[in-house]
Amino acid sequence: MPKSRALPLCLAVDLSDEAATKLIEFLYELTEALESRYFVQLRRYHQENYSDQRDLVPIPEPSDPPF
Repeated sequence: MPKSRALPLCLAVDLSDEAATKLIEFLYELTEALESRYFVQLRRYHQENYSDQRDLVPIPEPSDPPF
């Protein structure tokens, strides 16, 4: 089923440029915090659900750090 581009939220239409910028910055910070907090769950989910769709070879962790 195709994803709808319509947002299920009620967003203000008349935001100022500054307010829109601050909103986006907040959402980026929130996304980063969520990705950091739930990294293991997100990785596990993607490995379980998308592993057959990837043609990428996993990159092994280096045994000797560069620094």
